[in-house]
Amino acid sequence: SLSKDEQRAAKFNRAAKLVNGLIDRSVVKRTVMTSVYGVTYIGARDQILEKIEEKLEQNGHDIDEISKETRAASGYLATITMEVMGDLFQGARKTQTWLTNCARIMSQFEQPVVWMSPIGVPVVQPYRQTKTNTIITMMRTIAIVNDSDDLPINKRRQVTAFPPNFVHSLDSSHMLLTAMEMDKRGLFFSAVHDSFWTHACDIDEMNSVLRDCFVDLYSKPLLEDLRTFWTYRYPGVEFPEVPEYGDLDLEEVKRATYFFQ
Repeated sequence: SLSKDEQRAAKFNRAAKLVNGLIDRSVVKRTVMTSVYGVTYIGARDQILEKIEEKLEQNGHDIDEISKETRAASGYLATITMEVMGDLFQGARKTQTWLTNCARIMSQFEQPVVWMSPIGVPVVQPYRQTKTNTIITMMRTIAIVNDSDDLPINKRRQVTAFPPNFVHSLDSSHMLLTAMEMDKRGLFFSAVHDSFWTHACDIDEMNSVLRDCFVDLYSKPLLEDLRTFWTYRYPGVEFPEVPEYGDLDLEEVKRATYFFQ
Protein backbone atom coordinates (compact mmCIF):
# COMPACT_ATOMS: atom_id res chain seq x y z
CA SER A 1 0.00 0.00 0.00
CA LEU A 2 1.07 3.57 -0.60
CA SER A 3 2.35 5.76 2.22
CA LYS A 4 0.54 9.00 3.06
CA ASP A 5 3.16 11.02 1.20
CA GLU A 6 2.83 8.77 -1.86
CA GLN A 7 -0.97 9.01 -1.74
CA ARG A 8 -0.71 12.79 -1.55
CA ALA A 9 1.73 12.86 -4.48
CA ALA A 10 -0.57 10.65 -6.56
CA LYS A 11 -3.55 12.87 -5.74
CA PHE A 12 -1.63 15.99 -6.73
CA ASN A 13 -0.44 14.29 -9.91
CA ARG A 14 -4.03 13.62 -11.00
CA ALA A 15 -4.96 17.19 -10.13
CA ALA A 16 -2.04 18.58 -12.14
CA LYS A 17 -3.04 16.53 -15.18
CA LEU A 18 -6.62 17.78 -15.03
CA VAL A 19 -5.63 21.48 -15.03
CA ASN A 20 -2.59 21.17 -17.30
CA GLY A 21 -2.74 23.96 -19.88
CA LEU A 22 -5.49 25.86 -18.06
CA ILE A 23 -3.33 27.96 -15.77
CA ASP A 24 -2.99 31.61 -16.73
CA ARG A 25 -3.03 34.97 -14.99
CA SER A 26 -6.81 35.00 -14.54
CA VAL A 27 -6.80 31.76 -12.52
CA VAL A 28 -4.60 33.03 -9.70
CA LYS A 29 -5.09 36.81 -9.97
CA ARG A 30 -7.85 37.07 -7.33
CA THR A 31 -5.91 34.94 -4.86
CA VAL A 32 -2.76 37.03 -5.30
CA MET A 33 -4.68 40.31 -5.09
CA THR A 34 -6.61 39.26 -1.95
CA SER A 35 -3.54 37.88 -0.17
CA VAL A 36 -3.12 41.25 1.57
CA TYR A 37 -6.67 40.84 2.91
CA GLY A 38 -5.64 37.61 4.61
CA VAL A 39 -7.27 35.21 2.15
CA THR A 40 -7.47 31.70 3.60
CA TYR A 41 -6.83 28.38 1.89
CA ILE A 42 -10.59 27.80 1.58
CA GLY A 43 -11.10 31.24 0.05
CA ALA A 44 -8.22 30.74 -2.38
CA ARG A 45 -9.50 27.29 -3.37
CA ASP A 46 -13.00 28.62 -4.09
CA GLN A 47 -11.63 31.56 -6.11
CA ILE A 48 -9.51 29.23 -8.24
CA LEU A 49 -12.33 26.65 -8.54
CA GLU A 50 -14.59 29.25 -10.11
CA LYS A 51 -12.07 29.96 -12.87
CA ILE A 52 -11.11 26.31 -13.42
CA GLU A 53 -14.76 25.27 -13.83
CA GLU A 54 -15.26 28.11 -16.29
CA LYS A 55 -12.30 26.97 -18.40
CA LEU A 56 -13.20 23.27 -18.24
CA GLU A 57 -16.76 24.08 -19.29
CA GLN A 58 -15.43 26.04 -22.27
CA ASN A 59 -13.42 22.94 -23.23
CA GLY A 60 -16.57 20.79 -23.30
CA HIS A 61 -16.34 19.12 -19.88
CA ASP A 62 -19.42 18.40 -17.78
CA ILE A 63 -18.30 20.08 -14.56
CA ASP A 64 -21.05 18.38 -12.53
CA GLU A 65 -19.63 14.98 -13.39
CA ILE A 66 -16.09 15.92 -12.41
CA SER A 67 -16.91 18.24 -9.49
CA LYS A 68 -14.93 16.08 -7.04
CA GLU A 69 -11.87 16.15 -9.29
CA THR A 70 -12.07 19.89 -9.98
CA ARG A 71 -12.38 20.66 -6.26
CA ALA A 72 -9.32 18.53 -5.54
CA ALA A 73 -7.42 20.21 -8.38
CA SER A 74 -8.38 23.66 -7.13
CA GLY A 75 -7.18 22.74 -3.65
CA TYR A 76 -3.90 21.61 -5.17
CA LEU A 77 -3.53 24.92 -7.05
CA ALA A 78 -4.47 26.93 -3.95
CA THR A 79 -1.76 25.15 -1.96
CA ILE A 80 0.88 25.77 -4.62
CA THR A 81 -0.16 29.41 -5.13
CA MET A 82 -0.03 30.23 -1.43
CA GLU A 83 3.35 28.52 -1.04
CA VAL A 84 4.76 30.51 -3.97
CA MET A 85 3.38 33.79 -2.60
CA GLY A 86 5.08 33.05 0.70
CA ASP A 87 8.40 32.58 -1.12
CA LEU A 88 8.12 35.51 -3.55
CA PHE A 89 6.58 38.14 -1.27
CA GLN A 90 8.58 37.65 1.90
CA GLY A 91 9.19 41.38 2.35
CA ALA A 92 5.53 42.20 1.79
CA ARG A 93 4.49 39.47 4.24
CA LYS A 94 6.83 40.86 6.90
CA THR A 95 5.36 44.33 6.45
CA GLN A 96 1.81 42.94 6.56
CA THR A 97 2.63 41.06 9.76
CA TRP A 98 4.13 44.21 11.29
CA LEU A 99 1.06 46.28 10.46
CA THR A 100 -1.21 43.56 11.85
CA ASN A 101 0.77 43.31 15.09
CA CYS A 102 0.67 47.08 15.59
CA ALA A 103 -3.09 47.14 14.98
CA ARG A 104 -3.50 44.36 17.53
CA ILE A 105 -1.63 46.42 20.12
CA MET A 106 -3.90 49.43 19.56
CA SER A 107 -7.07 47.33 19.68
CA GLN A 108 -6.10 46.17 23.16
CA PHE A 109 -6.77 49.73 24.33
CA GLU A 110 -10.29 49.59 22.85
CA GLN A 111 -9.24 52.26 20.38
CA PRO A 112 -9.86 52.22 16.60
CA VAL A 113 -6.73 52.11 14.47
CA VAL A 114 -5.79 55.66 13.49
CA TRP A 115 -3.04 56.95 11.24
CA MET A 116 -2.05 59.92 9.11
CA SER A 117 -1.73 59.41 5.37
CA PRO A 118 1.43 60.71 3.64
CA ILE A 119 -0.48 63.77 2.40
CA GLY A 120 -1.70 64.64 5.90
CA VAL A 121 -5.20 63.18 5.85
CA PRO A 122 -6.19 61.57 9.19
CA VAL A 123 -7.72 58.11 8.84
CA VAL A 124 -9.88 56.38 11.47
CA GLN A 125 -11.16 52.85 10.92
CA PRO A 126 -14.91 52.79 11.64
CA TYR A 127 -15.33 49.12 12.56
CA ARG A 128 -17.37 48.70 15.72
CA GLN A 129 -19.59 46.02 17.17
CA THR A 130 -23.10 46.50 15.89
CA LYS A 131 -26.19 46.12 18.01
CA THR A 132 -29.39 44.96 16.34
CA ASN A 133 -32.84 45.60 17.79
CA THR A 134 -35.76 43.66 16.32
CA ILE A 135 -39.18 45.32 16.27
CA ILE A 136 -42.18 43.10 15.51
CA THR A 137 -45.29 44.82 14.20
CA MET A 138 -48.62 43.67 12.77
CA MET A 139 -47.33 44.28 9.26
CA ARG A 140 -43.72 43.13 9.36
CA THR A 141 -40.59 42.55 11.41
CA ILE A 142 -38.02 45.35 11.30
CA ALA A 143 -34.36 45.09 12.30
CA ILE A 144 -32.73 48.35 13.39
CA VAL A 145 -28.95 48.30 13.49
CA ASN A 146 -27.17 50.62 15.90
CA ASP A 147 -23.70 51.49 14.60
CA SER A 148 -23.00 54.35 16.97
CA ASP A 149 -19.44 55.50 17.61
CA ASP A 150 -20.13 54.87 21.30
CA LEU A 151 -20.21 51.10 20.75
CA PRO A 152 -17.10 48.99 21.48
CA ILE A 153 -14.73 48.47 18.57
CA ASN A 154 -14.74 45.27 16.54
CA LYS A 155 -11.22 44.14 17.41
CA ARG A 156 -10.99 41.44 14.76
CA ARG A 157 -11.99 43.74 11.91
CA GLN A 158 -9.80 46.56 13.22
CA VAL A 159 -6.81 44.21 13.01
CA THR A 160 -7.49 42.33 9.78
CA ALA A 161 -8.64 45.37 7.80
CA PHE A 162 -5.72 47.61 8.67
CA PRO A 163 -2.99 46.34 6.28
CA PRO A 164 -5.13 46.69 3.12
CA ASN A 165 -6.62 49.98 4.32
CA PHE A 166 -3.16 51.40 4.93
CA VAL A 167 -2.12 50.37 1.42
CA HIS A 168 -5.28 52.01 0.05
CA SER A 169 -4.30 55.24 1.82
CA LEU A 170 -0.91 55.10 0.10
CA ASP A 171 -2.52 54.46 -3.29
CA SER A 172 -4.93 57.37 -2.85
CA SER A 173 -2.05 59.62 -1.77
CA HIS A 174 -0.17 58.72 -4.93
CA MET A 175 -3.24 59.46 -7.03
CA LEU A 176 -3.75 62.89 -5.43
CA LEU A 177 -0.07 63.80 -5.72
CA THR A 178 -0.22 62.88 -9.40
CA ALA A 179 -3.43 64.90 -9.87
CA MET A 180 -1.92 67.98 -8.21
CA GLU A 181 1.23 67.80 -10.30
CA MET A 182 -0.81 67.41 -13.49
CA ASP A 183 -2.87 70.45 -12.46
CA LYS A 184 0.32 72.48 -11.89
CA ARG A 185 1.34 71.68 -15.45
CA GLY A 186 -2.05 72.68 -16.83
CA LEU A 187 -2.88 69.14 -17.92
CA PHE A 188 -6.19 67.29 -17.67
CA PHE A 189 -6.34 64.31 -15.31
CA SER A 190 -8.95 61.78 -14.28
CA ALA A 191 -8.76 58.48 -12.45
CA VAL A 192 -10.77 55.45 -11.40
CA HIS A 193 -9.03 53.43 -8.70
CA ASP A 194 -5.61 52.64 -10.24
CA SER A 195 -6.43 53.66 -13.81
CA PHE A 196 -5.19 57.16 -14.66
CA TRP A 197 -6.41 59.07 -17.70
CA THR A 198 -5.53 62.15 -19.68
CA HIS A 199 -5.70 63.24 -23.32
CA ALA A 200 -3.79 61.04 -25.75
CA CYS A 201 -1.37 63.84 -26.57
CA ASP A 202 -0.36 64.09 -22.89
CA ILE A 203 0.01 60.39 -22.08
CA ASP A 204 3.81 60.41 -22.18
CA GLU A 205 4.02 63.35 -19.79
CA MET A 206 1.47 61.77 -17.43
CA ASN A 207 3.51 58.55 -17.46
CA SER A 208 6.52 60.55 -16.34
CA VAL A 209 4.55 62.44 -13.68
CA LEU A 210 2.98 59.40 -12.06
CA ARG A 211 6.35 57.62 -11.92
CA ASP A 212 8.09 60.63 -10.38
CA CYS A 213 5.31 61.03 -7.80
CA PHE A 214 5.49 57.33 -6.95
CA VAL A 215 9.25 57.42 -6.40
CA ASP A 216 8.99 60.61 -4.32
CA LEU A 217 6.24 59.08 -2.16
CA TYR A 218 7.92 55.75 -1.49
CA SER A 219 11.35 57.28 -0.94
CA LYS A 220 9.97 58.64 2.33
CA PRO A 221 10.30 56.62 5.57
CA LEU A 222 6.60 55.75 5.56
CA LEU A 223 6.72 52.97 8.14
CA GLU A 224 9.03 54.92 10.44
CA ASP A 225 6.68 57.91 10.25
CA LEU A 226 3.73 55.64 11.01
CA ARG A 227 5.47 54.21 14.09
CA THR A 228 6.45 57.70 15.27
CA PHE A 229 2.83 58.87 14.94
CA TRP A 230 1.61 55.96 17.08
CA THR A 231 4.39 56.48 19.63
CA TYR A 232 3.21 60.05 20.21
CA ARG A 233 -0.44 58.99 20.26
CA TYR A 234 0.15 56.14 22.70
CA PRO A 235 2.93 57.31 25.03
CA GLY A 236 4.53 54.48 26.95
CA VAL A 237 3.37 51.82 24.49
CA GLU A 238 6.18 49.89 22.81
CA PHE A 239 5.55 49.22 19.15
CA PRO A 240 7.77 46.69 17.31
CA GLU A 241 10.58 47.98 15.14
CA VAL A 242 9.76 48.35 11.46
CA PRO A 243 10.77 45.47 9.18
CA GLU A 244 14.11 45.60 7.41
CA TYR A 245 13.97 47.19 3.98
CA GLY A 246 14.75 45.25 0.83
CA ASP A 247 17.13 46.23 -1.97
CA LEU A 248 14.63 47.40 -4.60
CA ASP A 249 15.96 50.38 -6.54
CA LEU A 250 12.94 52.70 -6.81
CA GLU A 251 14.56 54.53 -9.70
CA GLU A 252 13.84 51.42 -11.80
CA VAL A 253 10.18 52.46 -11.68
CA LYS A 254 10.96 55.44 -13.91
CA ARG A 255 12.31 53.09 -16.58
CA ALA A 256 9.62 50.41 -16.25
CA THR A 257 7.52 49.94 -19.38
CA TYR A 258 4.62 48.22 -17.64
CA PHE A 259 4.06 50.15 -14.44
CA PHE A 260 0.57 51.64 -14.59
CA GLN A 261 -2.59 51.61 -16.67
